[in-house]
Amino acid sequence: MDETLLPAQIGTRLRRLRTSRGRSLASVARELGISSSALSQLENGVMKPSVQRLVELVGILGVPVSAIFDDVGVSAPRVDEADGDVSEPLPGVLVASRAQDVSAQLGQGVTYRRLSPAPLPGVTWFESTYPPGASSSEDGAMLVHTGYESGHVVSGELVFEFAEGSVRLGAGDALSFSAARPHRVVNDSAGVAVALWLTVDPAAVDEGHGA
Repeated sequence: MDETLLPAQIGTRLRRLRTSRGRSLASVARELGISSSALSQLENGVMKPSVQRLVELVGILGVPVSAIFDDVGVSAPRVDEADGDVSEPLPGVLVASRAQDVSAQLGQGVTYRRLSPAPLPGVTWFESTYPPGASSSEDGAMLVHTGYESGHVVSGELVFEFAEGSVRLGAGDALSFSAARPHRVVNDSAGVAVALWLTVDPAAVDEGHGA
């Protein structure tokens, strides 16, 4: 049975991430460029964050997007910190069951679903679903964050906008780029589009392995 995180659950986890890092509501809101009241509404589940706002917020907190699926901070993969029906048939080998998928619904109906059984330091692997007309930001703002991204369109069509132009991908197409390059994802088609994403932050990976 699929489980979709409600706005209040997403907000609660964002608040826990913020407070665990000793950040005040006002300081994070100021860095985001929004009012403390607006950030409070996100944390209380009154408003759904857009993809852009979520990426900006977790970037300020120093965690990947996948952190919103966890009640605790990101750590090395352990079965006791995994979501859903996850088992450990062999030491250090985690297996996830499809019986319980956990997804998060963001603004404009965009849905994120983490694909890894448990948090992976420096790596975010997830599925994104974009309804017709949806985009990663409502106001046309571009996303900029750390790491390297690689996306694969499973079904439908998505337009990837960059400052220099745009690239349209259909089912089976893929692309890779530095996440520091301003970008935006748009579904301007009449059908639902689904893509798989892998985001890697080399610095976080090195830190997670004690480099």
